[in-house]
Amino acid sequence: MEALKGRDLLSLADLSAEEMKELLDLAAQLKTHQLSLRCNKVLGLLFYKASTRTRVSFSVAMYQLGGQVIDLNPNVTQVSRGEPLVDTARVLDRYLDILAIRTFEQEDLQSFANYAKIPIINALSDLEHPCQVLADLLTVQECFGTPDGLTLTYLGDGNNMANSLLLGCALMRMNVRIATPAEYQPDEAIVEQAKKIAQGNTEVTITNDPEAAAKGAHVLYTDVWASMGQEEQANARIPIFQPYQVNEQLLSIADPDAIVLHCLPAHREEEITDAVMEGSQSRVWDQAENRMHAQKALLVSLLGAD
Repeated sequence: MEALKGRDLLSLADLSAEEMKELLDLAAQLKTHQLSLRCNKVLGLLFYKASTRTRVSFSVAMYQLGGQVIDLNPNVTQVSRGEPLVDTARVLDRYLDILAIRTFEQEDLQSFANYAKIPIINALSDLEHPCQVLADLLTVQECFGTPDGLTLTYLGDGNNMANSLLLGCALMRMNVRIATPAEYQPDEAIVEQAKKIAQGNTEVTITNDPEAAAKGAHVLYTDVWASMGQEEQANARIPIFQPYQVNEQLLSIADPDAIVLHCLPAHREEEITDAVMEGSQSRVWDQAENRMHAQKALLVSLLGAD
């Protein structure tokens, strides 16, 4: 995908619908076919937040492409001693070919993108998690053939996952319903952006009614009720979010062929029951594997490959 070569991916809104479709098709191809980068490229991982799937999937993807990975733990770099982001960005730009950042503020990603010429990837921020949604949509595509016209229902906290699902589903002409408690809705600006992308061709719904949102849905999706940095609020949130639990009753009113997704890690018996997560309609483990394939397609597209 020459159109993406050298670009940043800070948000799914950085992609057109056609670019998103091409990325997913490339990811599906790479899942069964090996591809090598033209030369020995180096991916840097600058992660301010804990990570299992993102760290390992990016690393394995880059190694399988023939590249190398440097883990830039902020605690052992000058970042931890207060070096300005713009200085770090300009130095890393001289060493690396591409940089994936997992951080808190979306503005930090933009600062890196402004001062580094290499591609910058949002590997998670408090606002968005675009790489996860690429894997999610790849999983939906594998299960249904195409996301076009399907309905995805997300239940729980209107967090970075809800935000990126709004954008990703709108780009892929997939109906998206976000069901959250009234005070935990997704970012208003992203909701409006998703509606603009959808252009009235698909449904973008924000609701407080979990059953109405789940009715007839082809995908039920959830995430933890307290994200990283919100752990102290976890116990207080449980009674607020309990009606949004993905359980057998809620799954029974979805489409009979519905699948269940969770971006992990999961708090079983909180946002999702163990029976549903381990049930026949769960695609959680395929979804987790697809992080690697989707990110491999992203790396190939941003770096260029044979």
